Amino acid sequence: MTTNQRLIAHFDLDSFFVSVEILNNPSLKGLPVFVGGNDRGVVAACSYEARKFGIRSGMPSAQAKKLCPHAIIISGSRGQYSKFSRWVTDIIASKAPKFEKASVDEFYLDLSGMDKFFQPLEWTIALRKQIMDETGLPISFGLASNKMLAKMATNQAKPNGFLQVPFGKEKAFLAPLPVAAIPGVGEHTNLILQSMGIHTIQQVTESGLDILEERLGKWGTDLWWKSQGVHDGMVNNYHEAKSVSSEHTFDENKTDITFMQGELVRLIEKVGYELRHDVKVTGCVAVKIRYSDFETCSRQTTIPYTASDDELIPVVKKLFLQLYKKGRPVRLLGVRLSELTNVSVQTNIFESKEKKADLYKAIDEVKNRFGKDYLNRASARKK
Repeated sequence: MTTNQRLIAHFDLDSFFVSVEILNNPSLKGLPVFVGGNDRGVVAACSYEARKFGIRSGMPSAQAKKLCPHAIIISGSRGQYSKFSRWVTDIIASKAPKFEKASVDEFYLDLSGMDKFFQPLEWTIALRKQIMDETGLPISFGLASNKMLAKMATNQAKPNGFLQVPFGKEKAFLAPLPVAAIPGVGEHTNLILQSMGIHTIQQVTESGLDILEERLGKWGTDLWWKSQGVHDGMVNNYHEAKSVSSEHTFDENKTDITFMQGELVRLIEKVGYELRHDVKVTGCVAVKIRYSDFETCSRQTTIPYTASDDELIPVVKKLFLQLYKKGRPVRLLGVRLSELTNVSVQTNIFESKEKKADLYKAIDEVKNRFGKDYLNRASARKK
C-alpha cells in the first residue's frame, strides 16, 4: 500500500432494530421478527428468519404480514435504539482517527495511512470484536479503497461477518455481483439494464460507456465508473457535523412564562425546518437563557433521534421550566439541536407516521415558497 492509497472501512449494525429488540427480549432469537408498527407503517428491520419469507426493509407492514402471518411484529423501542446507536458511536469515536456516522446504524472510517503503525485489517477486526463484546450487537464491516466498495463488501459479508477487498482486486470483486448490488441502482434502472441483457457488474463494464449514456443519460456515465470500482466520496468527519440553532433577543426583557414558551415553539419550528431541509435528525436538544444582567445558562438532554417539531417542542418546554429562575427578566432565548445524523428510512417507521410525514412535507413546502416564518403554530405567534 502506498501513501496515496485510501483505505475505508464501512461498519453496519446487522438488522439493528431487531437486534436491539432481541437483546431486550432473548426469547425472540431465531424467530421471524420485524419492527414496523401497524398496517400503515413499513418494515424498519427484520430478522434473517423473516427474510426467508420475502420480508424486506421498506416493505409495507401489511404486505409483510401476508408473507408471514405468524411473524412477530414489534412497534419499536425508539429510546433504546438511540441509546445503542450512541454506545456504538462512542466506541468508534474512541478508536478511529476519522469517522462518519452515515445513519443511526452505519459508519464509515477513514484508515488511510494507518498501515504505517498497525495492520489495518487486524485493527478493524479488533474494533468489531470490541463493539460486539461491549454492546452485544452483531455488526459487519467491509474494508476497501473507497466508500462505495467498502459498503458493497459489508453487504457481501452479512450477516455478522467481514470482508476485505484488497488493492488491485476491485474489479475481480465487482465482476460477478448483480447490478443491483451497486448503491443507487433501483428497481427501475435494474429493469432497463435487464432489458439490455445486463445482469452483472462485469456486463455493465463490457457494455461500454456510450451505450449506457445513450440509455441512461448522465446516470449511465456514473454507473459505468462505479462498475470500474471508481468512487471519490470522502469520509466526512463526524466531529465536524454542525448543530442547528436559533436565538432571539427581545426588545424588552420578558418574565411571562407563557410568552417565552411560545417563543421557544417558534424557534423550534424554525430549526426543525432547517433540520428536515438538510435531511437530518437530532439526538440532543438544548435551551439557552440570557437574563437581563447578561448571566447566561443552558441545559441540554439527549432524545430519541427525530426531526419532528411535535416531538421537540415538549422537550424544550421542559428544559426551559427546569432552567428558568422564575421572576427573573429574560433578555434572550435560544435553542440548539446537535448530535445530528443523516435520516435513514428506519427512523420514520416505529409507528404509523405517513400522515405526520405528509403534514410536515406540506408545511415545509409552504415555508420553501413564502419563508421560514410564514407558517407557525398558534402558540408561537408573537404578542
